Amino acid sequence: MSIIEYKSVEILRKEHVVLKDVGFAIEPGEFVYLIGKVGSGKSSLIKSLYGEVPVKTGEARIFDYDLLTLKRKQIPYLRRKIGIVFQDFQLLTDRNVYANLEFVLDATGWKDRVAKEQRIEEVLKEVGMTNKSYKMPHELSGGEQQRIVIARALLNRPELIIADEPTGNLDPETGEQIINKLYSIAKDGTAVIVATHNLTMLERFPGRVMRCEGKHLIN
Repeated sequence: MSIIEYKSVEILRKEHVVLKDVGFAIEPGEFVYLIGKVGSGKSSLIKSLYGEVPVKTGEARIFDYDLLTLKRKQIPYLRRKIGIVFQDFQLLTDRNVYANLEFVLDATGWKDRVAKEQRIEEVLKEVGMTNKSYKMPHELSGGEQQRIVIARALLNRPELIIADEPTGNLDPETGEQIINKLYSIAKDGTAVIVATHNLTMLERFPGRVMRCEGKHLIN
């Protein structure tokens, strides 16, 4: 069963139509690229998936949530099922890596200290950053920060990871390592959507391509 299904969806920003007649479905474990020029609607489409941009027409479902009838109080529960990887990292600069990850677990209802420690250890190991938990964000390279962001996205074992320009601030070699990590996460069964301008990655790591162009989603 698809984890995301859009049919005849119109996406608006401040009453302006950004995308119209959007239709697509995404299955568990799919690796999907979302491409298109700046201003073509990629970010608006991504934000509609986690309730930041409302959907008002057509049919739009993600997991068990109907996005047309999504209530504000449901949004935090929806977002727990999605891991988000940002271009600009958005790590908390006043605390170390461990405290950044613990903050997310606390915010999403984890109470058991031992369980939290164990989960943080697991995700740091998964992204190859086991020995960096005591470091402050400014002590890490861009690639290391992005690995921590991926670890943060994995904490609640999401069914979907959305990566918005995850290589935008990285050199090509580091960017390739990050896409490779996301690719392996998809192979383990988590759907991954990567919004990117970096079209060389499409050859190196083949996946399904959806393109925003002329107010339409071509897929």
